Amino acid sequence: MNIADDQDIVLTAAVSAPRKRRRWLRAALLIFTAQYTITAIMVGACVAATLRYLVTPQIVAQFEAISAALKH
Repeated sequence: MNIADDQDIVLTAAVSAPRKRRRWLRAALLIFTAQYTITAIMVGACVAATLRYLVTPQIVAQFEAISAALKH
């Protein structure tokens, strides 16, 4: 063995080690992204439902009251 072979072995070991970490990191990032996305969708649906069924009827009722008051 000469020095060039030793350097190739060291470079090969150095290059192959981070790939395993990157795969693990990528999987972790995908898991956290999926959890964030699911949570955001659920919160958005709850806010939309609240606005649709609780807030909108109150706003419509106020506009109808204003409209009725202006007609008299």
